[in-house]
Amino acid sequence: MNLKSTFLLLALVFISSQMVTGQELEFPSMDKSPMDAATYPGNAAWRNYLKGDDKNTPLKIRVRYCRPKKNDREIFGKLVPYGETWRLGANEATEVFFNAPVEIGGTFINTGYYTMFAEVHPSHWIIKISTETNIAGTSNRDETQDIVSVKVPVTNVSNSRESFTVGFQRVDDESCNMVFEWDRTRTVLPISFNPVSLSGDDKSPMDLAQYPANSRFRNFIETEEELAEADPKIRVVYGRPQKKGRTIFGELLKYGEVWRVGANETTEITFYEDVKIGGTDVKAGRYGINAMVNADNWEIVIHKNIPSWGTFGHDDEKNVAKVSVPVSKTPKEIEELAILFEKKDDKNVDMIIAWDTTMVRMPVELK
Repeated sequence: MNLKSTFLLLALVFISSQMVTGQELEFPSMDKSPMDAATYPGNAAWRNYLKGDDKNTPLKIRVRYCRPKKNDREIFGKLVPYGETWRLGANEATEVFFNAPVEIGGTFINTGYYTMFAEVHPSHWIIKISTETNIAGTSNRDETQDIVSVKVPVTNVSNSRESFTVGFQRVDDESCNMVFEWDRTRTVLPISFNPVSLSGDDKSPMDLAQYPANSRFRNFIETEEELAEADPKIRVVYGRPQKKGRTIFGELLKYGEVWRVGANETTEITFYEDVKIGGTDVKAGRYGINAMVNADNWEIVIHKNIPSWGTFGHDDEKNVAKVSVPVSKTPKEIEELAILFEKKDDKNVDMIIAWDTTMVRMPVELK
């Protein structure tokens, strides 16, 4: 074989290999139930075309779903059987993105991607929202990941809609309706953009100590004399962290650093009358408490930086009194931070702060 023939053969082999490769590619045709999207508000989908403040229109919700057609079929009760869970479309499970927390059916839903389904009945649908994503349809889905299950009524519309459609209806600035419609059936899912957010149990629950102790229960006191003796003088509200096997002072609370004398919000102290702390007059009112923790002493500060969350960004200009108090040992190990008051005489009371095996006393002079 001469050189020219060799080149010709190689060219034919190359062309043949390309033809085979091209024949192996199968490009998809248009899906009979094409994917679509619905957004709320609607103009958020094309905000890059908007002008002025409209360019900043925030996207609140986006739904991606596939749109099957009626094609002269009986849809609900036949194609979509009653009592069964439907993917709210075709092909992949319908996906919804919330760009901010919402509330649906009394359930708080955080920002993120979810899937949506519906258990279909003649008079109502049960809309379900799940944290499970990247699934096709409803087969073998993990129902334990459902976070919403809300019953919504079905209404009949006069005109038959050929393609399954998801859209939105504005109610007001704080809410909208997600609307599902196919054939002559319409279902509306109310969504609130101002969700109720309820916290769970706090690991460092709030508590209070008051002096005198019976001033907390004045409504139970029967005599005028006892009522006069129960006039409130001081009240402290604080979060109570637990030791949980940790070394508190010197490790969890490092020496030389300022502590909120509790957990969560800044510990708050109320003086119901003028007092004196560390030789400084303090007017009646509400204050915060901080403490610089040292091995042998604490420097306790009464300040006006409230409301606040701990010591971050503390403004020393708002300090009203400061006192250094010695550290002592508790009679026993204290699992939860504890604050209580101990009367010294009619004009003097100690506020005792105790945790682990450490205790300090802050003297308060009453007027």
